[in-house]
Amino acid sequence: MASISSGRLEKFSIGRVFSNTFSVIGRSFGSIAVIVGLFTTLPALIYNYWNFSRLASFGPEGVAGMEQAALANYGFVSMIAALVIFVLAFLAQAALVRATVESMNGKHPTIGDCVQIALRSLLPTFGIGIVVFLAMVVAGLIAAFIAALIPFLGWLIALAIVVATAMWVLSISVAIPVVVQEREGVFGSISRSRHLTKGSRWSIFGLFLIIGIMAVVIQGGFSLVIGFMVASAGGISSSGVAAGAIASSLVSSIFSTLISVAIAVTYVELRQVKEGASVDELAEIFS
Repeated sequence: MASISSGRLEKFSIGRVFSNTFSVIGRSFGSIAVIVGLFTTLPALIYNYWNFSRLASFGPEGVAGMEQAALANYGFVSMIAALVIFVLAFLAQAALVRATVESMNGKHPTIGDCVQIALRSLLPTFGIGIVVFLAMVVAGLIAAFIAALIPFLGWLIALAIVVATAMWVLSISVAIPVVVQEREGVFGSISRSRHLTKGSRWSIFGLFLIIGIMAVVIQGGFSLVIGFMVASAGGISSSGVAAGAIASSLVSSIFSTLISVAIAVTYVELRQVKEGASVDELAEIFS
């Protein structure tokens, strides 16, 4: 199979990124499914089943029906589970970057190779996640403080801080592919991503907005169905627990896969637009 065109592209194209994203998923569905299944779907399924089971044991009241000790234990386990899922999500994204570049180069990505590259990149990948998380927390706290301190004008300043933070996050959206493909460190990858996304950020925003709307609509529909089932049955049955856990895990896995592959394709697109780099050149880094 021939690789994607290696010529320099004139500008970033949302349509081309979408097309290449679904092409990659279609061509390498088996490898991608195993990677996502191991590092995203399975952990989410275990957590969601535990979560639904826990809520079901307290009847229709859910969390509100828990005693203080049970609630504290529930919160602690949830926090640990969220941290594990957080780390595995970055591992999955790094593996999917490798799989995407290999697929766009006309090759069949192997699971072992993708996981090996992901493990090699795990620390800087996780570091980027921590930097983004801390930046968002700090920006949120500052925005909340200013909004509370200064009537009306403070809300406008807070909104400006939130928007600026969102644009900064958008500017470093391909930092993880940079880590995987160019082996840069945390801050080197962030700086490199800002360079690559400059001039294309509104287009990238449009891409992520479309994916986000799709996710919200489908997740919202799923939540309504689960809510209706709970209301009709007067609680969550054992079969409802299993169905809810599986459906929730699949929905989250589908969109985490879509966004991860789209980010990797976006990175390749930006390299071609700004530098005329071919997919072959990107893949040769690990040859």
